Amino acid sequence: MDAPTYTAKQVAEMLGVSSKELSGALKKDTYTPDDVWELRATLDKYPPSIGQRRQLFLNFKGGTGKTSLSTSYAWRLAELGYAVLLIDLDSQGHSTKCLGYEGEDFEKTLQDVLVRKAPLTQVIQKSTLPNLDFIPSNLSMSTVDLALMPMAGREFKLRNALKEVEASYDVVVFDAPPSFGLLNLNALMAANDLFVPVLADFLSFHGLKLLFETVQSLEEDLNHVLDHVFIVVNSFNATFKLAKEALEALQTHYPEYLLPTIIRQCTKFAQASSEGRPVFVADPTSKGANDIQAMIDNVLPRMTATAPKSGSKATKAG
Repeated sequence: MDAPTYTAKQVAEMLGVSSKELSGALKKDTYTPDDVWELRATLDKYPPSIGQRRQLFLNFKGGTGKTSLSTSYAWRLAELGYAVLLIDLDSQGHSTKCLGYEGEDFEKTLQDVLVRKAPLTQVIQKSTLPNLDFIPSNLSMSTVDLALMPMAGREFKLRNALKEVEASYDVVVFDAPPSFGLLNLNALMAANDLFVPVLADFLSFHGLKLLFETVQSLEEDLNHVLDHVFIVVNSFNATFKLAKEALEALQTHYPEYLLPTIIRQCTKFAQASSEGRPVFVADPTSKGANDIQAMIDNVLPRMTATAPKSGSKATKAG
C-alpha cells in the first residue's frame, strides 16, 4: 500500500491546531505521513500519555469484523500521534493484508519469537506510517499452539517477549483468531485491555459467555486481571428489529462493559479490507471511520485518567 496523503484540514484535525497555525509551520496542498510527523515535532503537538497499553481484540465467535476494526483502530491511534505496534496473531494474516502487505512475503513471524526464541525486533516491520509498526502473520503460525504445548511457562511467552520492545510503544494491538488455544491464552495474559467485537445477534451471547468464563479463570488460576473490558457492537443495522432486540439484551446483561459508541454497518469496511487499506485511508469520512473515532474518543479518557503525565512514546521515537 502506498503511503496516504492528507489535506490541510485533515492534518489540522489530527494535530489539534488551526489552519492558520498549520500553514505557518508548513504550507502544502497535500501532506505525507512524514510531513505530519515533522509538524508534530515543530508544533510540539503530541497526544496525552495513556501509559503502555497492550490491547487485545478477541471474540471466540468468528465473523464479528474484529480484524477490520482492530486494524483501523491501530491505524487511527498512529495518525493521532501514538507509537503503535500491531501484532497479527491469525495464521490467515488478515490484519497484515489490511495494512497492504502479504503475510507470505515475510520470512519470519511471531512463531520464530515464541518457538525459536528469535528477538522480537527481528520480526517487526515498518508500515507506511512512521509510528506504526507491525508483526506479520502467515500460515506458518497455524502450528504455534502445538509447538507451545510442551514448553515450560508457555502461557507467558508473548508477555515476556514484549519486554524487549515495550518501552518503544504507547500501544500494542493484538488481532487474534476466533478460537481458544495457547496463542490466544498468551495474548490474554499479555493484555491490559480486552476489546470484544460483537454483532447485534443472539448467537453472540454464547461467545461472550465463554469468553467471560475464560477471563474469570485467568483471574482465579493465573492471577491476571484485565484493566478494561470493552464490548463493541460492530456492523449494527438499526433497521433490523432483531438487531435492536439484541442490542437491548446486551445493554441489560453487560452494561458495565458495553461501550456506548456503536460501529454502524458500513460497506467501506469490506471494500477497504479487500483493497488492503484501513478504512481511514479508503474513506476517512465514512460512517465506519467516524464511528471508530467516536470509540477512540470514548476509551482514551479512561486510560489517560490513570496514565503517567509524560508525553507519548512517539515523542521519543521522533
